[in-house]
Amino acid sequence: MAEHETFTAEVLTPEGEVFNEEVQMVSTRTVIGSIGVLAHHQPLLAMLDPTELRLYRSDSDVVSFAQSEGYLQVANNRALLLVEEAHEPDSLDAGELRSRLEEAQQAVDEADEDSERRRVAERNRARFEAFLRIAEGSSAS
Repeated sequence: MAEHETFTAEVLTPEGEVFNEEVQMVSTRTVIGSIGVLAHHQPLLAMLDPTELRLYRSDSDVVSFAQSEGYLQVANNRALLLVEEAHEPDSLDAGELRSRLEEAQQAVDEADEDSERRRVAERNRARFEAFLRIAEGSSAS
């Protein structure tokens, strides 16, 4: 495959920077679906859903993170991802995630319909479901 142009991708969490390098592509999921960002992408601001974030340094060199909800901004040949959490897949503990997923589901079940408590519990459940899929996928490899 031909060499692709690169651009800067930066991933920030409240704890600080977890990635800041030149990449050929950023692959993630927004609230409306999956997206791949290449060099010179049109300006974009999107809300992110929990998923496996893939940062392609090259066709064969891919850095992955379990990404929580957040925001993606693309402008001036740069991608900035502001997320609540970003973990390397190998650092995820599937057992702990299953337990947290059960707690989140219980919180959803106990919360009143249309309450903020329910919305938070549903976001937590979605994050733990995504992280568990990633953890189980990385342990299988």
